[in-house]
Amino acid sequence: MADASARRGGLSIGELGRLTGCKVQTIRYYEQIGLMPNPGRTAGNQRFYDARHVDRLAFIRHSRELGFGLDAIRELLDLADDPDQPCERADRIATSQLRAVESRIARLVALKGELERMIAQCQGGRVADCRVIEVLADHSRCQADHGADPG
Repeated sequence: MADASARRGGLSIGELGRLTGCKVQTIRYYEQIGLMPNPGRTAGNQRFYDARHVDRLAFIRHSRELGFGLDAIRELLDLADDPDQPCERADRIATSQLRAVESRIARLVALKGELERMIAQCQGGRVADCRVIEVLADHSRCQADHGADPG
């Protein structure tokens, strides 16, 4: 079992990936940019991982799922590595992320409203008279403030 291997200090990168749901290339990338500590090496120079790697990768993955950027994750990991310091910086980072999420939600609500208007105003006739095509072709007809974020 992978958990037992992690406690013994013997997970391969593939096992670490399967255990955490993270791709091998992503694990290597996190190592390359310094988010993950360097793994131990076998006599044959194969990487091996232990429970601290599993925990750290789980932290990174959960942070990514919550939308934190790599710089924020790096700072949060630095804080986690020094648990006796005040959590004020962690609170600031999380508050900043919350504001970014709220801003994206507001833009998505506006986009939803615009899409609903476009669809409601479409008469179902010819494409030449289609409100959906008209609004997409002429941004000035769009009532939503969705900025330049294409995705």
